[in-house]
Amino acid sequence: MPELQALRADHGPAILAFETENRAWFTRSISDRGDEYFADFADRHEALLADQQAGAGASYVLVDEDGSVLGRFNLVFVAEGVADVGYRVAEHVSGRGVATATVRELCSLAASRHGVSTLRAATSHANVASQRVLLAAGFHPVGPAGPEDLGGKHGTWYEREVLPAD
Repeated sequence: MPELQALRADHGPAILAFETENRAWFTRSISDRGDEYFADFADRHEALLADQQAGAGASYVLVDEDGSVLGRFNLVFVAEGVADVGYRVAEHVSGRGVATATVRELCSLAASRHGVSTLRAATSHANVASQRVLLAAGFHPVGPAGPEDLGGKHGTWYEREVLPAD
């Protein structure tokens, strides 16, 4: 049974494998992270852990029984009680409800662990799968998202209010 775990230093190799194996899949619907991301992965992973330690965000990985990463789920704290949600799941588990179930779990954690009351997420117009996940997880569209929000693409911002019992 996959488990959502708070990001740790020892997740690094499994996350890099996940990102590498799914790179082509991800770039079908979102902007590519570029070669530099992969070349500097260790430094980026450490920076993400430092941000988490400093309270700027919270990062989670969905870990399969064999230790492989099935998905990444992040909260970036943008204002008091407000966080932006980001996530990506492996191609081999897409379309199975994994992203929706885990985003719902993240919503609950955002409220109960991190004191968040409003969650936001932006997705491009072309990323229909992400739109479906957000709607199924209780988000609703609230307005346009511009290229600065979506790596050069246009899309929509979604929002959801959360309570500790969600």
